[in-house]
Amino acid sequence: MKRDLYDDEHEAFRSTVRRFYADLTLEQDEWRSAGVPPRSFWLDAGKLGLLGIQIPEEYGGGGIDSFLFNAILTEEAQRAGLALGGLRVHTDICMPYYLHLATDDQKARWLPRLASGEAVAALAMTEPGAGSDLRGITTGARRVGDGFVLNGAKTFISNGGNADLIIVAARTGDAGDRGRLSLLVVERGMKGFESGKQLHKIGLKGQDLAELVFDDVEVPVENLLGEEGQGFSYLTRNLAQERLSIGINSQAAAAAAVEATVEYVNTRGVFGTTLSAFQNTKFELAACATEVEAGQALVDRALVANETGDLDPADAAKVKLFTTELQGRVLDRCLQLFGGYGFMEEYPIARAYVDARAARLYAGSSEIMKVIIAKSMGLR
Repeated sequence: MKRDLYDDEHEAFRSTVRRFYADLTLEQDEWRSAGVPPRSFWLDAGKLGLLGIQIPEEYGGGGIDSFLFNAILTEEAQRAGLALGGLRVHTDICMPYYLHLATDDQKARWLPRLASGEAVAALAMTEPGAGSDLRGITTGARRVGDGFVLNGAKTFISNGGNADLIIVAARTGDAGDRGRLSLLVVERGMKGFESGKQLHKIGLKGQDLAELVFDDVEVPVENLLGEEGQGFSYLTRNLAQERLSIGINSQAAAAAAVEATVEYVNTRGVFGTTLSAFQNTKFELAACATEVEAGQALVDRALVANETGDLDPADAAKVKLFTTELQGRVLDRCLQLFGGYGFMEEYPIARAYVDARAARLYAGSSEIMKVIIAKSMGLR
């Protein structure tokens, strides 16, 4: 079905992004071996203006107050078979904190570097003992003089190994006091801060995921993002867009899988004909295509709501729940049609299948999404 979200300016941007991603496909094996994208990726993306779309022009950005361009970045990444979750973390998840909470001085210090790719962004919430429940965060920062002394550890941090500016959620009051959670920006090179080991994943091999350790890190008060003690409200405020970002990615991944499978079954010979000639093949792909169409309608409706500021956390949870589960179902059915070749790592469908599994876990598992949705329905 025809989508009416995008105009000519969006499509021109899409063409630029598509050309950029086409060159990156040749580097994916190197990324997967290294476990992180090279710094050149960030700098090249910055030169094209892909990292600072919403950053004001005075700070080197595009000055565009729309999330639709971010959506195109994600859609085209999946179309090209690229796992670029770190890019979404930088643009979709971290950027709103800097744009909405930073002081003028902080914006002048950080935004030009974030727009150019000289600085990579990360958000550090998850801890070994605290995931979706932010009240379980134990990383603490005590006030000393004109700053804070930060201690604790974070895990499963996207961009953690490469990040130069890390927004860290830390307790600046008594443990268990929800109102005393604050956001501190830790900069690479600060004494006592270390990027721990790279975490080895079953999928998303080319994406940077690391542990972070803070051992008496002295963070100046100038690196406090927003007001002290308001971290919980800041973190929950951006969850809707974060989950929408994941939904867009999952939806695009499912659509790309169907397209790739249609191409494969139309050329794969079996029993004197093509695989596409069998009724089972047709039925399976027809069912997948219908589900993908439904997912696209849900995502597009949420994108419109996000543009007007009307996307609430419960509706974003519905988008994430539906699209990530959809991604898993579609990738499984598409891989089946590839037969034994679908189990081989050199086939993109195999990598996409394994990569899909994480979507139902990060930024709140499917079970957490159901809890949020049920609560919005008035269920006790």
